[in-house]
Amino acid sequence: MRIHKDWSVPAITAGFVAVLVSYSGPLAIFFQAAQSADISSAMMTSWVWAISIGAAVSGIVLSLWLKVPVVTAWSAPGTALLVTLFPGLSLNEAVGAYLTAALIIFVIGVTGSFDRIIRLIPPGIASAMMAGILFQFGVGVFVALESVPTLAVGMIIAYLVFKRLTPRYSLVLLLATGVALAVGLEGASLEGVSLQLAEPQFIRPEWTWNATLSLAIPLVLVSLTGQFLPGMAILRTAGYTTPAKPIITVASLTSFITAFFGGITTVIAAITAAICTSKEAHEDPEKRYVAGVANGVFYLIGGVFAGTIVALFTSLPAEFIAVLAGLALIGAITSNVSAFAAEKSHLEASVMTFIATASGGSFLGLGSAFWGVVVGALAYNVLHRRFRHTG
Repeated sequence: MRIHKDWSVPAITAGFVAVLVSYSGPLAIFFQAAQSADISSAMMTSWVWAISIGAAVSGIVLSLWLKVPVVTAWSAPGTALLVTLFPGLSLNEAVGAYLTAALIIFVIGVTGSFDRIIRLIPPGIASAMMAGILFQFGVGVFVALESVPTLAVGMIIAYLVFKRLTPRYSLVLLLATGVALAVGLEGASLEGVSLQLAEPQFIRPEWTWNATLSLAIPLVLVSLTGQFLPGMAILRTAGYTTPAKPIITVASLTSFITAFFGGITTVIAAITAAICTSKEAHEDPEKRYVAGVANGVFYLIGGVFAGTIVALFTSLPAEFIAVLAGLALIGAITSNVSAFAAEKSHLEASVMTFIATASGGSFLGLGSAFWGVVVGALAYNVLHRRFRHTG
């Protein structure tokens, strides 16, 4: 196989760092969702196994097939959405919504309608919805100051220092620093952390209108606009002209399988993709696909030992998870706020979307993300859309 000739240490390292960054930041959001749903460690292990295997299989298959460094992961904004819906939403309903979202994204993928659908969604509205979902996590960082001030302040300072000195590895270093502070200042114990193999658990899906409208539809929107759109843009910027169709199709098929074990939608990575598509992965763009394959292999290892990852996170204070997740999403919050603020043509509608989504409230059993889009779309059409006059 060609990969034997194209193998390189920088490419393998890039794939490893990308996985570390994912487990350092976005995974913390998943643990917050688990805490909201009050699920067991065994079920949490199944969740981590599913999202890791989903990213591993899709990333390896796509990178080898397309000879492009395709880095896949789980939907971070989609996971953030979960936190706002649990425990009002059951785990079975969530899995039903995952399957619905995977089916919708699959249809979008195989029909090649991704670009057309994206054009139908006002960019400011999509960014405002995402900013509203993520905003609550940023607030959580400073809420934690009340209960664990020393830990929170220490992690905030560490984040700023690492972001200034070494932005690429800032989340990995923040995780290590946070663990050390949690052990040293809060008395957290890592004695229970050991190598533990994952045992996937099948979850029976349940379909309800509430779950479809509150989770499945917003999950499709944030996956398309917050993951696939920027992820494809990163590939384009790196010089790769791969169409979105095969990537979306494979990712959605993977999502459909892993959903039964608690895995949320598999998407193309938007945060870590740049690590594997840059010159640091390899000087030759045609050999950077090895970084995508390596990324998948390390996700595979993480999935096999998901029990160890769960043991590490559950041994740490809940406030640690909240601070880590919030700081990890600062960049995403910033980019989405900047994106909707830049859309001057429909800024007021975007702000209404942001406020409605960030409220975290529900109405008629439907979550704030759904109503944020409804309010934003209504405001956009009433305030900003140009209507043709006939007569």
